[in-house]
Amino acid sequence: MKTMPLLENPRAPLILLGGTLCNGRLWQPLSEQLNVSSFSCITLSAGKSAHELATQLLEVLPPRFCLAGFSLGAMVALQMVALAPHRIAGLALLSVNPLRDLPANAAGRRAAVKEAARLGIAPWLTKTLWPKYVAPHRLDNASLHQTIVQMAEECGIAVFADQTEVAISRDDHRAALARFPSPILIINGAYDAICTHSHHQSVAAAAAHARWITLPESGHFLPLEEPKLVAIAMRNWIQESQP
Repeated sequence: MKTMPLLENPRAPLILLGGTLCNGRLWQPLSEQLNVSSFSCITLSAGKSAHELATQLLEVLPPRFCLAGFSLGAMVALQMVALAPHRIAGLALLSVNPLRDLPANAAGRRAAVKEAARLGIAPWLTKTLWPKYVAPHRLDNASLHQTIVQMAEECGIAVFADQTEVAISRDDHRAALARFPSPILIINGAYDAICTHSHHQSVAAAAAHARWITLPESGHFLPLEEPKLVAIAMRNWIQESQP
């Protein structure tokens, strides 16, 4: 059941970019709460760098749109801001790390892909990532765990390998973010051990006019953990971003 009245946004449709091993299931609870007239959920599965993905998206997206990215999707969103800020009516960054990846991380990231292939992506994720993904009081939430595992299985190892290369090769686009004039929303979870408070503080420092919200009961997976609270913040941001 829709809990908010329909929000018309045809002149700047909402584009939702998922994170690593995420597909449209990530956004389903949030999109139901948002109840906007025009939106698209995009799985990052067709490139090995943020620049490649951003360029591909800009070729097919509408002339003007609102852009929201979660985790890896937020990194790609920052690349899109660097390439075409005039196309983006508003920017929402959920669970973001704006920094370049440390070169020392590359070997471990690639080894994780091999381990996931060896063990199976579901047991590997449950063992290594699930404890970091959600707030501690949600670790026994079987439905939430199943959704995240199902997305990972549907994406598969090949997509995981490409997304890993995106994370390794990403650039720091805070300078472009600082020049971005349109409304910016930053949301993080207080229990997020992957994209930490300091990461979001770095984004907020670069974007002085941004609105930054920390959800006190959430971990990394904001759209699935707290869809209603995220929807409230995003509806306000979408309304501010409309032409």
